Amino acid sequence: MKHVRLLAFAVAGALSACSLAPKYETPQTPEVTQYKEAGDWMPVASADAEPRSAWWQAFGDPKLNELQDRLKDSNQDLRAAIARFQEARGIARQARSDLGPTVDASASGERERISAGSPFGRGAASTRNDLVAGLDLNWELDLFGRLRNTAAAARDRVQASAADLAGVDLALRAELASSYFSLRGADAEIRLLEDTIQAYDRAYELTRNRYNGGIAAATDVDQADTLRQTARAQLAAQRLQRAQFEHAIAVLLGEPASRFTLEPAPFVGDPPPIALGLPSSLLLRRPDVASAERAVAAANAEIGVARAAWFPVFSLGAAIGYEGSSAASWFNAPSRFWSAGPAAAQLPLLDFGRRSGLNSQARAAHEEAVANYRKAALTAYQEVEDNLAALRHLADEVTANEAAAASAQRSAYHSGRRYAAGVADYVEVTTTETAFLQAQRDALEARVNRMNAAVGLVRALGGGWTRDNLDHPAL
Repeated sequence: MKHVRLLAFAVAGALSACSLAPKYETPQTPEVTQYKEAGDWMPVASADAEPRSAWWQAFGDPKLNELQDRLKDSNQDLRAAIARFQEARGIARQARSDLGPTVDASASGERERISAGSPFGRGAASTRNDLVAGLDLNWELDLFGRLRNTAAAARDRVQASAADLAGVDLALRAELASSYFSLRGADAEIRLLEDTIQAYDRAYELTRNRYNGGIAAATDVDQADTLRQTARAQLAAQRLQRAQFEHAIAVLLGEPASRFTLEPAPFVGDPPPIALGLPSSLLLRRPDVASAERAVAAANAEIGVARAAWFPVFSLGAAIGYEGSSAASWFNAPSRFWSAGPAAAQLPLLDFGRRSGLNSQARAAHEEAVANYRKAALTAYQEVEDNLAALRHLADEVTANEAAAASAQRSAYHSGRRYAAGVADYVEVTTTETAFLQAQRDALEARVNRMNAAVGLVRALGGGWTRDNLDHPAL
């Protein structure tokens, strides 16, 4: 009964043990009440209650939806992030297990000869058996919170890893969407250049016929040929760029580029409306910010671990079993043995600054984590403002480019008529046709950039992630 009471006292002491970690508080960040770049064109309204997990579906492209569904199970970066999360969970389980006792079973059997000169030989040699079987218990009494703070830090790092996993998933899906829209933009530009080359070929044939009839100069033929060959060079460059986008998508989907093909399709250049939500909720919807905040919590717990190093480690040990010299009497009552009692280890006396250095390191790591968290918050607001500005100004750019393309088209038409009437040279035709093609390409590029800015805004807003996914990330 004495050792039972001793165990009860030890458990009570462990449960009432103190923690040397500072009380954790989330670091303060700058308060933002509204997005500056939103302006009047996009209302700042809360959208936290809306389902946003499959945010790419808002773009209304079935092929993009299909590719996003394939990404989850095949992307290697995502598989690596999942493995890192599972690794962090394993470390946390290991740290949590240290809070409880360990019980080990052991058994051994040996036959030994004792020398006559041994203190136990009593002047005569002897041979005997030594059979031992027992249970050993060891329990570190966490009086100063070292183990509990270690477990808390590991738990916080699991949550940080969960947020990192969500961040990788969001980044990969945004990259896939951006590459897909860039590829569709390349499709549209290829079709534009192919149509333009056909028109330039017809103009070249007409000019050559005029030259053969003595109506046009040889320089007109050369200029017409230069115009169509330049367009062919632009088409080749655009086809190369499309191939590279296709290869990038293949890698994202975990497939060899040589076995992956996306057929050309029309490009829809109008992004969907995106609800911003309130700026105050942004930091709750960004996985990278959540990861940085959990790193602060882990560093705070590590301070408690470092402080506990100044104090001794107390443990409770116990053993029970049987020891005999023959198998017949091995497990009889006289062969039973037991022991129990507390122990103190690692009594800090002199370490020449080791523990002091450990505490300084822990405090500095906490300060670094706080700075990283505040930087992550600032970056989050910056990325939202950047993409809001991009959407707003790119909309103006698209409007201006399309107006310029319409003007250039009229100019090219009139210069062609003037050339046919003999009142303008071919330099004017070349200049206006080149300007018309460039204006069309600029308008198309602005539309692609606007779609990618919409993807960037979704990513900057955290996609469909919330902090409720920290412990059990759903991917």
